[in-house]
Amino acid sequence: MRKRLNFHDSALKSLRISLSLAVLATLPTATLDAQQAPATPATTIKAETREVILPVTVRDKKGQVVQNLTINDFTLQQDGQPQTIKSFSHETNLPFRLGLLVDTSRSQSSALAGEKSATGKFIDQMLSQPADKAFLLHFDREVELLQDFTASKSKLHRELDDMSSSNYSNDQSGTSGGGSEGGRDGDNGGGGGRHRGGGTQMYDAIYLASNELMAKEQGRKAVIVLSDGVDRGSKESLNDAIDAAEKADVTVYTVYFKGEDGNGGGMGPGMGRRGGMGGGGYPGGGGYPGGGGYPGGRGGQRPGGSTEPKVDGKKILEQIAARTGGVFFEAKKKDSFDEVYAQIGEELHGQYLLTYTPDKSASDNGDSDGFHKILLKTKDDKLTVITREGYYSRN
Repeated sequence: MRKRLNFHDSALKSLRISLSLAVLATLPTATLDAQQAPATPATTIKAETREVILPVTVRDKKGQVVQNLTINDFTLQQDGQPQTIKSFSHETNLPFRLGLLVDTSRSQSSALAGEKSATGKFIDQMLSQPADKAFLLHFDREVELLQDFTASKSKLHRELDDMSSSNYSNDQSGTSGGGSEGGRDGDNGGGGGRHRGGGTQMYDAIYLASNELMAKEQGRKAVIVLSDGVDRGSKESLNDAIDAAEKADVTVYTVYFKGEDGNGGGMGPGMGRRGGMGGGGYPGGGGYPGGGGYPGGRGGQRPGGSTEPKVDGKKILEQIAARTGGVFFEAKKKDSFDEVYAQIGEELHGQYLLTYTPDKSASDNGDSDGFHKILLKTKDDKLTVITREGYYSRN
């Protein structure tokens, strides 16, 4: 059943709550009783109250995944203070929770056939055990959940085959809603109307996928976003979307395809909060932290109120991936999505799982909003560590 994940007005919070209850009622609980357990039990995570779990990928200078490291090959800091790694393993039996977010705006119509074909192959590759599940969501002038979490490849393929691009061009989207006065909480500024008329609600898609679908899930959680990276019409800002992914412990892999209307260069990149640098990972590009793809964060508006600035969608997608511990990919040709998905599959299958319990002094530090910065490195400086940049305290 398709579900439109839109939010329009001051009823935002109640709508999110009702949607969460409706969605979560259909999802499996973290603990299965004996009658429900699959024939081959999947690995489960049993974390202590303050235990932090990090998915980690390591690559050498040639870009190859390194899979022969041990706990002694790493050093870890939280908020600048050394931490002791509690456990470290190359876990291949932990179930996947995958989200597939596809931009179906008109600018991506030329790439949609290739995206659909490659996504279908990726589904077949990644859902290899009964506990693995994925959902499919598309976004253009609205965000719509095409298929909820399922282990059924046929259900995902059916919705994928039926997915089509929007008939609305981005020129019809009107004023962007993501940069409306007051940002996420500014409902009096007409943001709801602009949200309904928006053309590429990428930030909303990431926010809702993380906050409404992934937050309560267990397992190796990853979202793949296929887009040109230029948001038009989102109510949430770029920082809101990234923060939601970080709070849900979701790794976001971004796939850039310029598309028919893609804005390549643009104004000089601004840096997002915490500098757009993944913890020990690749440096993120700039991009604008404001909603709707415009500079200025919450309340950002087009300069002069008339001329729309160019937005570098590529840098925005780089920043989203870097800050959540994912990787940015560029599909330069319509037929290169298969190769990109193969690399994402390699990343996910080649991950280590690291856990640690922050000492009390480190737990008391962090940003005012409860964010704790993580820096994970290998003792071999020739290797690159890819993991998320930090986590939010859960009070």
